[in-house]
Amino acid sequence: MQTTKVLLVSSITNIFLSIIKLLFGIIGKSSVLIADGIHSFSDLSTDIIAILGNKLALKPADKEHPFGHGKTEYITSMVIGVIIIILGLGLINEVFNKEITIPNLLIVLVSIFTIITKYIVSSYIYKKGIQYKNNILIASGKESKTDVYSSIFVLITIILMQFANTISIFKYADLIGTIVIALLIIHTGYRVLIDNISILLEEQITDKDYIKQIKDIILSFDEILEVTELHILRYGPYYKLLANVSMDNQISLGKAHKVIDKIEENLKKKNIKYVYIHMEPKNLTSKKINGKIKRIKRKRN
Repeated sequence: MQTTKVLLVSSITNIFLSIIKLLFGIIGKSSVLIADGIHSFSDLSTDIIAILGNKLALKPADKEHPFGHGKTEYITSMVIGVIIIILGLGLINEVFNKEITIPNLLIVLVSIFTIITKYIVSSYIYKKGIQYKNNILIASGKESKTDVYSSIFVLITIILMQFANTISIFKYADLIGTIVIALLIIHTGYRVLIDNISILLEEQITDKDYIKQIKDIILSFDEILEVTELHILRYGPYYKLLANVSMDNQISLGKAHKVIDKIEENLKKKNIKYVYIHMEPKNLTSKKINGKIKRIKRKRN
């Protein structure tokens, strides 16, 4: 629900900016601003895909998908990446097929306004993506940032084009600026695509602080002697944990089961939806384990 609200803010902004760019592009006879308006409409299309992808990712588990539909988020983000790349290639094709025109000076003010507005919104989306740990928002925020870059190049192009009659070389500013924008867009799309392919193949969490927090939760139970193996995998808007822990081989099976249940309950508060813990019985002769036993005894005393 939170993700959908953020994406709606992005969608409304893109509609507004697209209309402004297209309208003033036509009035000011600026083909580059019209192209930038079409670029903003592309942002809108990715937002729609992102909203649908997020809803699918939050669908509950069913018989065919026992682990839910979380990976839909990555597939959606990959679609966004492909759209960004196609957009960049389209801009390169367009720049070689349009006439050179000098835009109205009013377009400079319009361009500055769109840059400021888009920057605020794209930063908001990206920060919310980091906050919610939502890959769709992060991808959408990155894509929106490309619109900021394109608008900056549009502004530079428009300013340089004002001097095209005096300095003839400036008439090529539109061509060069659009190619640079297109390359930035293609690079962003490539990164979004590659990052999500990696995660789709069950990329492991590498955040050391987060891993330490999870280990501390597990080791907070006196019955756990060691965490011998720990893997935390991204699974859409939530995580999946696979771990091996050691316990005293004298503990009853019933008690061991209760401890594991309590650990799972605590871990699910850390956005880990699926928890799989394998228990290994250990003899208490190990020095490392004896050290843990001593710490437990001191804590109890």
